[in-house]
Amino acid sequence: MSDPFHNEFAPTSLEARDMRYMFHPTTNLADFHETGPLVRQRAEGVYIWDASGKQYIEGMAGLWCTALGYGVEELVSVAEQQMRTLSYAQLFAGVTNEPSVLLAEKLSEIVPIENGRVFFGQSGSDANDTQLKLLWLYHNVIGRPQKKKVISRWGAYHGVTLGAGSLTGLPAFHKNFDLPIPGVLHTSNPHYYRFAEAGESEAQFSSRLASELEDLILQEGAETVAAFIAEPVMGAGGVIVPPEGYFSKVQEVLQKHDILFVDDEVICGFGRTGNPFGCQTMDIKPTTVSLAKALSSAYLPISAVVVPEFLYDPIREATRTSGMFAHGFTYTGHPVCSAVALRNIEIMERLDLFKAVAQKAGIFQQRLQAFNDLPLVGEVRGIGLIGAIEFVKNKETKESFPRDARVGIYCMECCLQHGLVVRALGDVVCFCPPLVITEAQIEELFSKFELALRETIEKFAAD
Repeated sequence: MSDPFHNEFAPTSLEARDMRYMFHPTTNLADFHETGPLVRQRAEGVYIWDASGKQYIEGMAGLWCTALGYGVEELVSVAEQQMRTLSYAQLFAGVTNEPSVLLAEKLSEIVPIENGRVFFGQSGSDANDTQLKLLWLYHNVIGRPQKKKVISRWGAYHGVTLGAGSLTGLPAFHKNFDLPIPGVLHTSNPHYYRFAEAGESEAQFSSRLASELEDLILQEGAETVAAFIAEPVMGAGGVIVPPEGYFSKVQEVLQKHDILFVDDEVICGFGRTGNPFGCQTMDIKPTTVSLAKALSSAYLPISAVVVPEFLYDPIREATRTSGMFAHGFTYTGHPVCSAVALRNIEIMERLDLFKAVAQKAGIFQQRLQAFNDLPLVGEVRGIGLIGAIEFVKNKETKESFPRDARVGIYCMECCLQHGLVVRALGDVVCFCPPLVITEAQIEELFSKFELALRETIEKFAAD
C-alpha cells in the first residue's frame, strides 16, 4: 500500500510550514517528521476534503465531537449575529450575558441533575479539572478536609491537563509527565473481553470489579475518598462498553461509603449512546456531570460542569468569609460560544435527533457486528452510534499483535486510501460518525471500511 502522505514538500507549502512551526498534540512526533501532515481543506455534512480535493466520509465526528456534522449555516449565522451584538463578555464579579444565562437554563432543564447549577469552561479537560477543584472545595467548606481522593479507572480518558490528565488512566498520558498527582487513584478497567477471568460470567466480572473498588476504598479509608469518576462508555480507551450490571454494583459501593459520582459525558453526552446522556443509557445516577464536545458540535470551544444545589449552597455560603469563589476562566460563559451551543441544542431538539440516533443505532451496530467472524477481529463492541473493532493475532487465545506490527495504524491508513476517516487506538479501530449520518451513509462508511479491513487481513492474517 502506498503511503497516504508525502515526505517531500516544497519549502513554501503549507505542509512544510506546518512541519517547521507547529507543535502537534497527541502525535508521534518522530513519525510525523518523516511523513508530514495531511491537510484538510473543507467539510460539509459528514464529508471532508483534503488539500488535493480527495473526499472522505467522516467516521470519527472529528474527535468524537461534530454531532451535527460540518457547515451548518444556522450555527454560522448565530455566531456572526452574536459577534456583532456582543463579541465578548466575562462572568467575573457578577457580570453576566444573555446567551450564557439561556444556555445554563437549558442545560439545567435537560441534564439529569435536579436543580443543576452550571459552570462554563472551554474543554472537557478543564471541565474535569474544575470537577476536582469543586470536590476539594466542597469538602473543605463542609468540614471534611480529609475527604479529597478521587478514584478513576485504568483505560479511562478524562483529559490532559494536570488534574484531568491524572484522572485519565492511559499510561502514555502519565509517562514522563510525572502524573498522576497525589490523591488520584485508579481501579479496574471494565473491559470484559480483555480482563474477565476464565469461566467468569459478566455478572461475576462486574461483582469482582465492584469488590476491587470497595477494597481500594477501604485500603485508602472511605473517609478520605471524595468521588469516583467514569465515562458511561470509555471513548479514547477503546470504546469500552461495560457489562450489564456493572454500574449498578459500583453505585451500591459508592452509596455505602458516601462517595460522589462524577459522570464524564464529554463523549457520550447529547445522543451518542441513543439517549440524551450516557448516564441514562447505563442507568447511572450522577452527582455531577461534565459536558463538552457535542455541546456545540465543536463549532466553538465550550464545556460545562453541572452540579446539584447541595454542592453549590455551601460553596456560596463560604464566600461570606473567603471573599470570593476564586476559580474561573477568561472565556467562562463566552457569549458567542454560548449562543452557538444553545442553538446547537435547539437544532438537535428540532430534528428529534436523539430518537433518530436510537433508530439508526440498530443498523449501525448490525453492520459493525457483521465483521465479527472475520480473521484478526477479536472483538466488535459498541452502542448507539459509537463502536470499535479490536484486532488480535489469535482469535482463540485473544493474543494481541506486538506493538511494532502497528496493525491498527495500517488499517486506519487503508481506510484513508478508500476515503474513510477512522481512529486507531493501538490495535483498536474506532467509529464515531456525526449523529446526522443517514442510513445510506452508514452503509457507505462500512463498505469503505470493509475494503480496508480485507487489505489488513491479507497483510497480517498469514503472519
